Amino acid sequence: MPSDPVDPAAPVLVINAGSSSLKYQLVRADTGQSLATGLIERIGLDDGSARHTVDGTDHVTEQEVRDHAAAFELLTVQFAEHGPDLRETAPGAVGHRVVHGGAKFASTVRIDDEVLETLRRLVPLAPLHNPGNIAGIEVALETFPDLPQVAVFDTAFHQTMPAAAFTYAVPLAWRQTLNIRRYGFHGTSHAYVSRRTAELLGRPLEETNVVVLHLGNGASSCAVEGGRSVDTSMGLTPLEGLVMGTRPGDLDPGLPAHLSRVSGLTLPEFDHALNKESGLKGLAGDSDFRAIEQRRADGDEEATLAFDVVVQQLVRHLGSSALVLGRLDAVAFTAGIGENSTELRAAVLQRAGLLGIELDADANATARGETRISTTDSAVAAFVVPTNEEWEIAREAMQLLAHS
Repeated sequence: MPSDPVDPAAPVLVINAGSSSLKYQLVRADTGQSLATGLIERIGLDDGSARHTVDGTDHVTEQEVRDHAAAFELLTVQFAEHGPDLRETAPGAVGHRVVHGGAKFASTVRIDDEVLETLRRLVPLAPLHNPGNIAGIEVALETFPDLPQVAVFDTAFHQTMPAAAFTYAVPLAWRQTLNIRRYGFHGTSHAYVSRRTAELLGRPLEETNVVVLHLGNGASSCAVEGGRSVDTSMGLTPLEGLVMGTRPGDLDPGLPAHLSRVSGLTLPEFDHALNKESGLKGLAGDSDFRAIEQRRADGDEEATLAFDVVVQQLVRHLGSSALVLGRLDAVAFTAGIGENSTELRAAVLQRAGLLGIELDADANATARGETRISTTDSAVAAFVVPTNEEWEIAREAMQLLAHS
């Protein structure tokens, strides 16, 4: 690894590698300016595709992408052909999104052999996500051997939770030997949005209490006290908490044993059903919230029930988060559904009057980008704050390298 100091103005190549996709962005850590974004999909299949976007122009390629090594080869080709030229606009670092860092990683770390080996040992905690993250790291180390590589964990932001918040009431041996506890996810989003919300309020982050509702195909809430996560809805895995596209959120823990007794359902079948067939899909047969809203508007009963269940869980978690914080300054909606669903935001906030939130219906209906959607005299503010996880990863990478 190079020992020379990293130029703080240099962009960071942010990598989010999944099992069959590679998402990337070249972003300046100091300003958040995105120089290029890209998505390579269907890795390992015959009909792979790549989209590279520069200055608002999409460059699309359709070709087979055999594996992650081929995906990184395609990434470098996209930059060479469509820009910016990585030799002229040289990244100062590569920042990797890693879903699960367990209890081992409480902050961003520079990747070395020991870190990589630890990540491999953590795969059982996130078998659907971490293998892809690791594959991306391994190939990036070969592709960019002269650049410092940094891992930023979805779980790290939540390592500030007190023991009362992360401890499950399960046997001691499970907790001590198997590291069974609440970890939480979407940490980079919760970190960025809570900090940006404090800025919009004009308050110091360390004096601001925010509940962030990250609502996308995956969804979680987070109680952020003075910039520190003190409670969150997701747990050991990304299944717990809010209703999601194909994941159920909170469940009775006796459900797997009950289904085994009455139907013979096996654990692999149960695991598949919870990850792929539950949530909105289980309630209404469709995991796309936009379709749910349209069907609800047309009077569809299943879609109406799905919408109502989502709202009920959001209200429940928002209320409990507010009580955990003790004082609430703002609620922030973010991610695809949170940023775009006027009706969902209204349904949640109309039931949040007890918390001191007064919805500005007109502002909510016309919200685009960062928008205050509570009235000016509302005791607790509410905002739409588009998340920027890539910028957060770039910031954390550069902050680490500046002090290493």
